[in-house]
Amino acid sequence: MPRFAIATLVPALLLALAVLAGGAWGAAALLWMTVLTFALDRLGRAPARQGAGEGRALTVALGSVHFLLWGLAIWGVGGPSGLSALERGVAFFGFGLFFGQISNSVAHELIHASGRALRRLGAAIYVSLLFGHHVSAHRLVHHVHVATPRDPNSAPLGRSYWGFLPRAWWGSFREGWRAEEALRARRSGPRGLHPYAIWLGGAAVAGLLALLIGGPGGLAALLGLAAYAQAQLLLSDYVQHYGLTRRAGAEGRAEPVGPQHSWNAPHRQSAAMMLNAPRHSDHHAHPARPWPELALEEDMPRLPQSLPVMATIALWPPAWRQLMDHRARRVMARQGA
Repeated sequence: MPRFAIATLVPALLLALAVLAGGAWGAAALLWMTVLTFALDRLGRAPARQGAGEGRALTVALGSVHFLLWGLAIWGVGGPSGLSALERGVAFFGFGLFFGQISNSVAHELIHASGRALRRLGAAIYVSLLFGHHVSAHRLVHHVHVATPRDPNSAPLGRSYWGFLPRAWWGSFREGWRAEEALRARRSGPRGLHPYAIWLGGAAVAGLLALLIGGPGGLAALLGLAAYAQAQLLLSDYVQHYGLTRRAGAEGRAEPVGPQHSWNAPHRQSAAMMLNAPRHSDHHAHPARPWPELALEEDMPRLPQSLPVMATIALWPPAWRQLMDHRARRVMARQGA
């Protein structure tokens, strides 16, 4: 676990110093999550199987760190922190990257956990980023319908990220609602509070807390950071499922989810920073499997570059399609899709 702890906790410390001390700490955090990660990814790859490991303590610790950084980000970027305009701008991008890449990976792990308290912690992280509905959509829609037209978070071949982004956001909100409604309709006992009341009510509470911490500027900072983090989460979905589809089987039903329905990346440092999120095929095959145990096998489609690099390329659709369309067609041809 030391490699994962260093990759995730060091940028958290640097971001805290960026607000509390100012100066070059924010730039150091940005460089850690971008340039250094890229360089270390080029030096070596993680083993295909890492074996079991105790990752829960680090996951919970990072969940707690998220909320400390959340308050610091709002106060530092939009509140009366005394930071210069340049320091606030650098801090915004640093915190945004942390929330979109590390906090998202932590929350994703937690909402798949078996314990209710852990799932609630993961949901609270998403709510703090005004993205609570992702909890419903991810578990009840994405994992059920991935790589089919019924999943708004699976991008078909040829669709750009910019065309995917609004469809995925609204589609996941709508389909998550429908899935929760169907689930509640099947229950015979008390239904309790609707999850979407929690997601929307929690977002309102988050906005109120941002106002209390940083005034109108704090609320603006929250809205900006949440939009940045959400865009990164959807960009990750775009990259990890682009162009991969499940064949229609008997009675028009999609075939079972297999390793060929997700893109993966074997790069060492970015995987450590994102708690093995780039080992995406194994996660879809075993959603409850803890992140230290996720494996990367030879038959799993691989991205030509690390996940952060591919996400950057996806922002330029012509370059993305030139790099990925023929790879997606080749994967589909192998399975006869």
